[in-house]
Amino acid sequence: MSVLRPLDKLPGLNTATILLVGTEDALLQQLADSMLKEDCASELKVHLANSLPLPSSVTRPRIDLIVFVINLHSKHSLRNVEESLHHVDAAFFLGKVSFLVTGAGRESHCSIHRSTVVKLAHTYRSPLLFCDLEIEDFRATMAQRLVRMLQICAGHVPGVSALNLLSLLRSSENPSLEDL
Repeated sequence: MSVLRPLDKLPGLNTATILLVGTEDALLQQLADSMLKEDCASELKVHLANSLPLPSSVTRPRIDLIVFVINLHSKHSLRNVEESLHHVDAAFFLGKVSFLVTGAGRESHCSIHRSTVVKLAHTYRSPLLFCDLEIEDFRATMAQRLVRMLQICAGHVPGVSALNLLSLLRSSENPSLEDL
């Protein structure tokens, strides 16, 4: 079983790489396209994967941030992310993993309850972001946020590390697990 490790590749000079993992191919591609439109001082690379582990035959750069995308309308989406998490080295959870949940806008049609993904993010001590990726303006705003997070995780923002970012995002989390 191949495990994805944060330092298994040397960093590229002024390059920042994000891996978007999820079953929603079209939404992932639209999010990737929105990210690539953002003004970024670094060379931005966006890789998409349906699941982990990644094929060992593929040559890839070092991954600075992994975003697991969960659609609240698909139990398969959640299972896929849960299975993929087993292929991520624990060191990635020191600020280089985030969960992005889509589909919360139509909560009456959800097959996954919000508390399930809140508990998942809490278990892995990783930030949880909500965004309806089907709405272009929301997707563009999330793309901006992810690019900024990526720049921090890649070490391109002086004085701020992935752990600082994790601490900032965790202090703004809502609701707390005790409230569930």
